[in-house]
Order: sequence, then C-alpha cells, then structure tokens
Amino acid sequence: MADFPRKRGTPRIIEQSEIPVGPTPRKAIWRKNKATLWYYPAAVKKKRTPMFLIYSLVNQAFILDLAPGASMIEGFTEQGYDVYLLDFGIPGYEDKNISLADYIFDYIQPGARRALWHSKAEDLTVIGYCLGGTLAVMYAAIATEPIKNLILFAAPIDFKNIPYMSNWHQALREGGLKPEGLIDEYGVVPAQAMEFGLRLMTAPINVTPYLALLGRMNDKKYIEKWRKFDKWVKGHVPFAGTAFKELLHEMVVKNKLIKNKLYLRQKKVNLKDIKANLLVVSTEGDDLIPEEMVKPLVKKVSSRDKTYLRVKGGHVTLAIRGGLPEFLTKWLDRRS
Repeated sequence: MADFPRKRGTPRIIEQSEIPVGPTPRKAIWRKNKATLWYYPAAVKKKRTPMFLIYSLVNQAFILDLAPGASMIEGFTEQGYDVYLLDFGIPGYEDKNISLADYIFDYIQPGARRALWHSKAEDLTVIGYCLGGTLAVMYAAIATEPIKNLILFAAPIDFKNIPYMSNWHQALREGGLKPEGLIDEYGVVPAQAMEFGLRLMTAPINVTPYLALLGRMNDKKYIEKWRKFDKWVKGHVPFAGTAFKELLHEMVVKNKLIKNKLYLRQKKVNLKDIKANLLVVSTEGDDLIPEEMVKPLVKKVSSRDKTYLRVKGGHVTLAIRGGLPEFLTKWLDRRS
C-alpha cells in the first residue's frame, strides 16, 4: 500500500495489518476441490426464487459481501431472497488443467442443482458478475436446470473490440504474442501476473482510489470501507492455465461465444437456447468492461422478456453501493 502523509488525529485504521470482510451470515452447503457453495438465508423469506451468484475467476468473491451497508448479498437477503454464492476459491498448480468446460459442467451445473435441492425451489435466478457473467451465459445456454431469470452485471460477451488492449488483441491474433509457454511453465497464471496485467491495461483507473483517500483521511468509516475495497483490488487469485488459454484463443481471439461457435465437451453453446427473463446491465463509468462488450448479447438470445440498462457507476459500484438499486428491485419484484 502506498504511504500517505497522516494528519494529526487521523485514524490509525489505515495502518492495521488485517481487516475483516464478508459479514453476512452464511454456511457452506457444497464443496468441490477449492470451490464452495455458500448459502446466505433471507432475513425474512419473502421470495420463492432464490439467487444463484457466479463470480469471476480473477478476483475473490467477497466484493459481493464487502461490509455492512456495502454488500449486494446483504441487499438481497434483506429483501427476502435466499442467496447462493458459488465461490471458486484459489486455484493452485494442481488445478492447471481445469478448463472452461470443467467450470461449467463440474462446478456451476452441480452447484446450481445443489442450490435447487437445498432451497426446494422450482427455479433459480442466475446472476453473473464480470467474468462470472460470461460463465453464467455459457451455463444458461446449456443448462437443463430451470432458470427463471438471468441477470448479468458488467459481463464481457463480445470480444470484437477491446479498447484498452487493441495492440495486445492484434498481437494475439497475428501470433506476435504467445503466452502459452510461460503459462505452461507455471501451470497457472500467477496472481501477481493477473494483477500486473490488469493494472497495466487500466493504469489511470487504479490511481483514482488513492486520490479519493487523500481527501478523506479523517473519515474513519470511509477509510475502513476503502481498506476493504483495496484488499479486494489487490486480492487477485491465480488463473487455471488451461482455462486461461481457452479464454484467450476461443473468446478473445476468435470471439466464438457471441458468434455461437463455442463448443464445450462437444456441446454447442448456442445463445439462442437462452430463454430466461434477461437483464443485462452496464455502467457508464466502467472502463474495464465497456458497453460494446456487454450489449450485443441482448439480440442473440431467444428470451421474450429481455432488458438492457446502462446506469451510473463504475465496474463494481453496484456490488458495494449498499442495498439493491431501485431498477433491480423493480425488475426482480415482477419476476420472482
């Protein structure tokens, strides 16, 4: 963490070595390898259709339950929803051969079935955030389980144009950039490499939180929330080598998902097979996953009930703003 001049009387919380996250009560109801399916019971159950959350493979999932008053999961439980979060955990070298198909068929699908069994519900609302949304789309296209609603926040689907990595994109396509050797040597993409790559691509974004902190050094509550967010920002996890190579070549280079050309275990991932009520959300200040990577999905699915919304905020604003945004509450109330 960067060193900042500390004014007299500034809380020493910024100097503490550890800070807790994930305050909403939960229990583990299913595990596989490093992954855990967490159950967060509704404060007072009011809704029949539970939430099944799929988070990214890049960061840790506690961003969805950062702190009291800054937790999407808390927002769901307070509005009467049971919540199930599939946390993929932290892969190690021994997980180097996990593929995208493995994540779909061996983790997400069994996790969804377990959530249905545990909740005794007739169907699920599947929610995907960031790359977890990409996985959620793959799953929804092949699922045999009843999915009533599919909600995607900042989910990259169309990789035709990635503004901040156009040179990398071209180099991958033309063969000038070949990361396979390094990935094979390590087995997984190390967490430090994931963090460095994302910071390199989005350098101006990473300066902003520190500038904001400097102006509020005497605000103890703000500093506490900032430190929890900073813990998540720096909490990248290793990425399974096989899945990462597939993501690069099948998704980034060949853009197979949006083109309906992706196959997982000989099964076609056809976006037309998605019929659930669909809500796709992007935010105006998201420089990591811009609108052009998110919006094209809407025209590809067969859902009769589908909505695209562009709202104010950044990449993780909706996860940590506290409670549920009004648009999400209204959309869910009519469909849950």
